[in-house]
Amino acid sequence: MFGALALAAGLATPAVADSAHSAYGRATLTGFASLPAQTYVPGSLPSGALAGPGPVNGVPIPFPGQPVQGFSGVINNHDGTYNVLSDNGYGNKANSGDFLLRVHHIKPDTKTGKVKVLGGFNLTDPDHRVPFALTRSDRVLTGSDFDVESIVRAFDGTYWIGDEFGPWLLHFSRSGKLLQAPIPLEGVKAPENPYLNGGQPNLNSSKGYEGMARGIDGRYLYPLLEGTVAGDTPGDLRMNQFDTRKGRYTGKRFIYRLEAPGNSIGDAISIDDHRFLIIERDNEQGDAAKLKRLYLADTRDRDHDGVMDKTLVADLLDLANPKGLGGFGTTFRFPFQTIEDVTLLDDQTVAVLNDNNFPFSSGRTPGQADNDEFITVRLSQRLHADHRAFR
Repeated sequence: MFGALALAAGLATPAVADSAHSAYGRATLTGFASLPAQTYVPGSLPSGALAGPGPVNGVPIPFPGQPVQGFSGVINNHDGTYNVLSDNGYGNKANSGDFLLRVHHIKPDTKTGKVKVLGGFNLTDPDHRVPFALTRSDRVLTGSDFDVESIVRAFDGTYWIGDEFGPWLLHFSRSGKLLQAPIPLEGVKAPENPYLNGGQPNLNSSKGYEGMARGIDGRYLYPLLEGTVAGDTPGDLRMNQFDTRKGRYTGKRFIYRLEAPGNSIGDAISIDDHRFLIIERDNEQGDAAKLKRLYLADTRDRDHDGVMDKTLVADLLDLANPKGLGGFGTTFRFPFQTIEDVTLLDDQTVAVLNDNNFPFSSGRTPGQADNDEFITVRLSQRLHADHRAFR
């Protein structure tokens, strides 16, 4: 994202998180498009019966259909379209049984500022790969079955999805059919895990696999927990390596350290064999939001402190907007509570999307349900990414 000289300097010394000392300058907003909050899958079933009393942020509850919302993972199709993963619905296992887990196919148009929904597919388990009871008898997966938060597409066209209820790794076909039993992370269980058997969870609720990067070789996955496992240093998050060829974790693990223990990660993507782009955020929205950042994290740990080196590459609350895109001023803020999607467009440009937590978040306008927003951000220098990172 930055010039060769600055990059060389950044690699020669330990990366630092403080924006005042970052090798990267201010990033720039280059594109903006928005999908209205109240967008529903055509002809879909009503939803939100247990989402609570309404209206919420001006939206009546329940909803007339399945909301196209909660973008928790993104895949660049390299044709101007993207596949985006919905989250589990309305925030928890108990209230999301009528929300169908789905991958949406969208086309943002930064010239018109609009996002078109082209279609998509539901996630299903017709072959009974899930060994525990599901919500629906037709085995269409719901937000009470899994909390899906991260997605990558393998080189063979199948999808790997990270879940927070297990946490599990889930392997799906091109059409969304589960191909094998959910793969657990040994030694880690969330409160929603059905195999606690009276034991205590060691990971907080909604702190499972929030981000997952596909290694540039296509063989390995790097799922990243959103929360700290009990007994680890507060604010330290485990990134494990999973071998898709052997179907098991390799035992290799890296540690990403949050700027503050109360922060969360939103997404992770590979840049090369050692570097990842990772979204880190606080849990505030609107004017209260103070930290929404994109870091370059390096596993080589040059300062030998046991955690990944971090370099700030974009402050999403302070993007230059010289063209006033989206009708905003010369400084653009992405002030959403949950920012959970990043993908490479070229060696100096990324796309970032928010999870709007429909209808509960109102970071853009108080009292009004957030839209799903798609932005493109040009970094001040090049990433020098491996060419395979763009596949």
